[in-house]
Amino acid sequence: MLKIACVGIAVLDRLYFLPGLPKEGGKYEAQRYQECGGGPAATAAVTIARLGAQVDFIGRVGDDAAGETLLAELAHWGVNTALCRKVEHAQSTHSTILVDAHGERVIVNYPSKDLPVDADWLTAVDFLQYDLVLADVRWQQGARYAFEQAKRAGVTTLLDGDVTLQDITALVALSDHAVFSSPGLARFSATQDADAGLAMAARITDGQVYVTQGSDGIKWREYDYLCHISAFKTDVVDTTGAGDVFHGALALALAEGQATREAIRFASAVAALKCTQPGGRDGIPDRAQTAAFLSRYE
Repeated sequence: MLKIACVGIAVLDRLYFLPGLPKEGGKYEAQRYQECGGGPAATAAVTIARLGAQVDFIGRVGDDAAGETLLAELAHWGVNTALCRKVEHAQSTHSTILVDAHGERVIVNYPSKDLPVDADWLTAVDFLQYDLVLADVRWQQGARYAFEQAKRAGVTTLLDGDVTLQDITALVALSDHAVFSSPGLARFSATQDADAGLAMAARITDGQVYVTQGSDGIKWREYDYLCHISAFKTDVVDTTGAGDVFHGALALALAEGQATREAIRFASAVAALKCTQPGGRDGIPDRAQTAAFLSRYE
């Protein structure tokens, strides 16, 4: 069975569902509330487990109630957390998410200042055991160490290139697959032109570069050609975590040896199905559900 590592952050998400996103200050009443685990690498790990592969989440949480909840939920979904570090007397990372009636959201994240950024403890992890290593950009020291070890071992690397204030050039260079969100690519390349941004990223890495564009689908460069796949149409309830789910599904598909276009199509289907349910994880489909969905488009 394939085995994948997901390196990065775990976040406790608190979701408030509103008719519309606030446009000014004031008091608002939520129609529904949900609390669940989030974070790019952690949600990617849940996706991989749901799709039937072995997966380790490698990250940091506090020893608070939120940290316990995060680890318990990951274990519930079938993710191995034995390599996750629990930091004493530390607060875990939290997000407040406002979701409107169309599934669009506003995220306010508090990255815990209590969690040490050093990655020295990762020396105990054998990265030779994995078929692919995925990392997000929210814990750069961990991502860089994991990617360096993976590259030395000939293990495929996939970067979740979302928005960050830090320079991620080194991580892009180490990536076999650098998969940006639209805002992440714009931030990285300092241009709103996605085609130009991909071209810039392609000059930095020998791997492939991609950008997810929500309802506009996915673009990527392959053999110097710009390629595109449209997004699947579904009844969107909540887009929270859709990008994280896409990255996890793409990682699995690539690790299985699927061709790039088919891997992207597969990951797009998984992300589309996720959006039909509230929260970042409850709607993640299993393999049979994904296959049934894709069969409608053959």
